[in-house]
Amino acid sequence: MSFISRRNLLKLTATTAGIGLITNQLGIKALATPVKIATQSLTPDAALAKLLAGNQRFANQTTKKPNQGAFRLQEVAQGQKPFAAILGCADSRVPVEILFDRGLGDLFTVRVAGNVATPEEIGSLEYAALLGAQVILVLGHERCGAVTAALANQPVPGQIGSILEQIQPAIAATKGRSGDPLKNAIIANVNNQITTLKSSPVLAKLIEDDKLKIVGGYYDLDTGLVSQIG
Repeated sequence: MSFISRRNLLKLTATTAGIGLITNQLGIKALATPVKIATQSLTPDAALAKLLAGNQRFANQTTKKPNQGAFRLQEVAQGQKPFAAILGCADSRVPVEILFDRGLGDLFTVRVAGNVATPEEIGSLEYAALLGAQVILVLGHERCGAVTAALANQPVPGQIGSILEQIQPAIAATKGRSGDPLKNAIIANVNNQITTLKSSPVLAKLIEDDKLKIVGGYYDLDTGLVSQIG
């Protein structure tokens, strides 16, 4: 019979603790254990209304800056229960927590240029919904650089082209349509990403059970207002 040395025992303990930390960070424990956070129970419609009300406050310069104090910091330190999730553009002019007047633990935010729903973004939003998000808002915005580049259809460096490829179906769908070609494409891209998200079996089941709503929005850079799409 062999014995574990004190050094090896310490290594084993540290390894086990590390695995526990990783699984907790990935949310495995969080999904299995209810998080006690002072949040009201919301329907998907109520969650959307709450989100848009915060944007109205931002646009009207009457923000409340909720859930941004020391108490909230400690409250959400051990877990999260966001009421909404955002698939937004990574554009520096579209900081979603600010423009929706929300605080710590309120929004599960996924941001990528062109607000495209690639497998990684879909997986992140599935996780958000399982954490309790009642609404997913796909947020396009005025003068989106990614959609502008997709419209130009010129060679681009690095991996930028992989993003533009995801936007090209919206360009094709709106070709020849009356109105502003850029805005048309931005809105069509939002709708396309919503369709992609709804093809997720995880999200589709939550929608079927009336536990989730997926909607689109268009952010006006000049006014600060988000208009619902569809």
